[in-house]
Amino acid sequence: MSGQGAGQGRRRAGRLVVFLRDAAWLSAERAQAYVRVLAVMLAIVAVGWVALSRDGVTVAGFPLGSDFVSFWAASGLALDGRPAAAYDPAAHYAVQRIAVPATDESYYAFLYPPVFLLACLPLAALPYLWSLTLWLGITGLAYWRCLRALLPQRWAALPILAYPAVLMNAGHGQNGFLSTACFGAVMLALDRRPVLAGMAFGGLVFKPHLAVVVPVALAAAGRWRTLIAAALSASALCLLSWLVFGTAVWRGFLAQTALARAVLEQDLVGPAKMVSPFAAVRLLGGGVGTAYAAQIAVGLALCGLLWGIRRARPCGLDLGALMAAMAALASPFLLDYDLVLLALPMAWLMASAQRTGFRPWEKTVLFAVFVAPLVIRTVSLQLEVPLGPPVLAALLFVVASRALSPCEPNQSSASCASPC
Repeated sequence: MSGQGAGQGRRRAGRLVVFLRDAAWLSAERAQAYVRVLAVMLAIVAVGWVALSRDGVTVAGFPLGSDFVSFWAASGLALDGRPAAAYDPAAHYAVQRIAVPATDESYYAFLYPPVFLLACLPLAALPYLWSLTLWLGITGLAYWRCLRALLPQRWAALPILAYPAVLMNAGHGQNGFLSTACFGAVMLALDRRPVLAGMAFGGLVFKPHLAVVVPVALAAAGRWRTLIAAALSASALCLLSWLVFGTAVWRGFLAQTALARAVLEQDLVGPAKMVSPFAAVRLLGGGVGTAYAAQIAVGLALCGLLWGIRRARPCGLDLGALMAAMAALASPFLLDYDLVLLALPMAWLMASAQRTGFRPWEKTVLFAVFVAPLVIRTVSLQLEVPLGPPVLAALLFVVASRALSPCEPNQSSASCASPC
């Protein structure tokens, strides 16, 4: 009986592997139906969340676009001639209370480099809710244009908008659309306009932890013009912020690094809201040292891909998708709304599969990554199970397998992995 039971267990496991590997159940028609249902559900949630708010305050007591309060308050201080006060928690908090007076007493810190203060500068020229709307409209349009350039097919419009991380980023008033647009601009320009691609990458200096892998990946690929342009662009933006705001702003930013470190190490945001390997170790009860060791180990493992990049020399779209997938896994400070960045490698993977067909595991991974923003925080909070790193690693695996693999012998270069 025990032998028969073991045999049945192996057969069930084998069927499960085939079910997930081939994902024959996830046909195009069924996927489109799922997306339509999800889009309606998310639209109802978004409209209801806004409709039930009062004076910019949600039913949960938080301001609409909660994190945007930090950006608006920093702008208000800069427009008032006190840009360095954006890094003074007391002064910054006082202006936040002006933005949405009736909200709870939470403090939303401004931990970004002064370069981002340049982007925030005009925000407080408008009332809070109008400014939030304009911010999400402009950065959301940039996200949309990049994704539509990668997936111009008519059927792709709804998945691009219905990706749950889009709603999460909008709900927090965050800058995920902007960072995704920077990566997307690089993907689209890397082959034909390498200097412009470098300038777009330089723009990521406002969120430098997302660009950790960029220099080494560009160097491994021999993209020296892009790498030099990125360095010059980042330096120019830093210099511009110094000329506009003065030395005191940079001093304030550097003095606040202790707060930024405390946010990460003392769980001030909460590891359940984060999706990095560092946060996963903390969620499982590991210490700060163990969490740093795990993050470093992941970074060293990512370096192994550099040899594949050096050998394969992928085209711009392939390399951009690979760097975006690597960036999400390399950063120790990555929240669930930052997963909007994964729309780029997912769109690239879909575009590639449209020409060559899906490879094993790709459909299952795409499905898992697409729905991940809906469940990661809930599962982490309720079950203390970190789903983020496995999902990110799975996406990186299928992207790297396709981006760094040679064309099949019976394929023409025009139909090979990506639309380069």
